[in-house]
Amino acid sequence: MRPDLSAIPALDVNLATRAAVGDALTRTARMFGDRTAIVDAGRDLSYRELDEVSSALARALLGTGVARQQPVAMLMANSWQFVATYFACAKSALVALPVNIALAPDDIAWILRDAGATVVVADAAALPLLTDFLADAPEVTLVVVGAHGADASGGRTVVSWDDFTAEHAGGPVEVIVEDRDTVQCLYTSGTTSRPKGVLVSHVSVLIGGMTNALQIGHSWGADPSTLVNVLPLFHTTALNTLVLPVLFTGGTVVLFARFDPAAMLTAIEDHSATHLMLLPIMYRALLAARGAGLPSVRRAVYAMAPMPEDVLKLVDELFPNAAVILGSGQTEVVPATVLQWPEHQHTKANSWGPAVPTVETGIMDGSGALLPRGESGEIVYRGPHVASGYWNNPEANRVSFAHGWFHSGDIGHLDDEQVLWFTDRLKDIIKSGGENVSSVDVERVVTAAPGVAECSIVGVPDDRWGEAVCAVVVPADPDSAGDDFPARVIAHAKAHLAGFQVPKRVVVVTELPKTATGKTRKHALRAQLTE
Repeated sequence: MRPDLSAIPALDVNLATRAAVGDALTRTARMFGDRTAIVDAGRDLSYRELDEVSSALARALLGTGVARQQPVAMLMANSWQFVATYFACAKSALVALPVNIALAPDDIAWILRDAGATVVVADAAALPLLTDFLADAPEVTLVVVGAHGADASGGRTVVSWDDFTAEHAGGPVEVIVEDRDTVQCLYTSGTTSRPKGVLVSHVSVLIGGMTNALQIGHSWGADPSTLVNVLPLFHTTALNTLVLPVLFTGGTVVLFARFDPAAMLTAIEDHSATHLMLLPIMYRALLAARGAGLPSVRRAVYAMAPMPEDVLKLVDELFPNAAVILGSGQTEVVPATVLQWPEHQHTKANSWGPAVPTVETGIMDGSGALLPRGESGEIVYRGPHVASGYWNNPEANRVSFAHGWFHSGDIGHLDDEQVLWFTDRLKDIIKSGGENVSSVDVERVVTAAPGVAECSIVGVPDDRWGEAVCAVVVPADPDSAGDDFPARVIAHAKAHLAGFQVPKRVVVVTELPKTATGKTRKHALRAQLTE
């Protein structure tokens, strides 16, 4: 059964019925207009201001002539302007294309060419990253936050972001936005090949965001959340898991463009922050800089690496009223897809937790058969969180959607309580002496060794073992580690691991190569170790 809507303008029906990310901000602004949406470098931006400026920017972007569902590239650090630009794209049926500003100019140029970007919004500090792209790009509209006049790196005239938005102030933006229109394109980190552009729809971002709000404890009403965020907004974790759920529910986001332990601790206390998500190494830095507890925090999420039990205990003490839980996810399936419950904080601290209500999680073998509980295989997902597909990459789409599930590339199993346990990335399983070694299992043990701050486990070619397990470690105190530090690490591993899992080699470094979200770039480590 379908209604006869032929006598009604298509835009009217769309406005009345759609699931659109831009509308979520408008609804929140209507309800909580004077409430602070974003705190950024001392500026408090209300929901009304954020809604109005994003609408103005949406009109300005449409005025450039960019076509519906075309990308608007964003080379921006964490800022309120980043958030406004994202919502402007959402309101105007354009595609927000945040770009990792930690990439090299040639990688950025490749992404912008692959996406076909003709409009770029950038911080003034990011302009040198556009040199390679602008060198042979056709006509490009360049909107710059914090700059006027000509871009010295490319000789192009740029438009001031402030002037661009001020010239187009007005009422709401009303264009057709379909539920399955693409709202964002995030390029995944390339390991063995070029990055892939992940296209995500409005309905995926909305359902993922509201599910996160439900799971993480954001409320709609008189008791809003306050999130302190330092993770980069050009990645899905900060954008989709952290910031948007708060803004969908009327909370406040305190933004940091870089990690400063003392400043973050002050912000948590001054704003009575209720939520934060950091990498384990960041929690260590907070612990080193703070003695007294911070009782306002209700959720302290960590990700990207295991947290040793002794550190977890100290984090518990720093946030005495918080559930300290592990979060996980990937760009292709709006995170979180699985998430620990507070009761897993110590009973299953190394698990990924159960599936969220709007995602179905399974374990699949190589033939496409779903495996029973307890058996290990590839982690697969179904549900509205799943991305629409990859841009300009039909082969990747064919592989990823095989058998009617999205294939994550991760290995794991589900236990009797449907809690997901991650083993490793498919490509990071080490095959040593005929045995499969989970790098994650070994990392968990080595990271807990006395004097170890961080660790990454990789396989390196070996004549005897095929691949040898190699531990690359960062000592907590490099000056006092001593020459016997590698031997002490191996001794600790022998006391807690099977013989085939024990690292054959320990390499001591001052830091691990990482992505902007804190993931270790294992392919870079392997390349360094085999040079």
